[in-house]
Amino acid sequence: MTVLHGTLVVLQPTTTEDIPALAAIRGTPEVHARWNGGDDLKADVATDLDDPGTACSTVLHQQRIVGMIQWYSEEDPDYRHAGIDLFLDPAAHGKGLGTDAVRTLARHLIDDLGYHRLVIDPAADNTAAIRCYAKAGFRPVGIMRQYERGPDGTWHDGLLMDLLAGDLVR
Repeated sequence: MTVLHGTLVVLQPTTTEDIPALAAIRGTPEVHARWNGGDDLKADVATDLDDPGTACSTVLHQQRIVGMIQWYSEEDPDYRHAGIDLFLDPAAHGKGLGTDAVRTLARHLIDDLGYHRLVIDPAADNTAAIRCYAKAGFRPVGIMRQYERGPDGTWHDGLLMDLLAGDLVR
């Protein structure tokens, strides 16, 4: 993936040099509660980078690493779409950086790669993330019951959201 420029953020392909900063962000209580991970978060981030089905980009704000955004695709022509996941440093929350990162990646996926539909699946109780994604144009589709296991071992609901190309707030 190429470097993408948003209004507030720059998305650049994640490299191994980014792993320590991204692992530190994943280790914050707010992010860890949503992204989980084992005892070695550097290894977890490295595993994300090694996944051939996922493209990872480091989110930069004012030349500082503030998170990671990744995407994957379903390439069956009858179901073709892309999915997005994102985490940001809690210190960067509430500044519009998440919405800008999602909007920037969505614009690339739609305009440059030709996806007509994107999905994202925040935890159903993650109101800040849901609000962030809605600002980019994502709409709720429905609740996926007991969708993901939390750090406490219990299952939690997820909210499936999607965005059609014409819904993107540019």
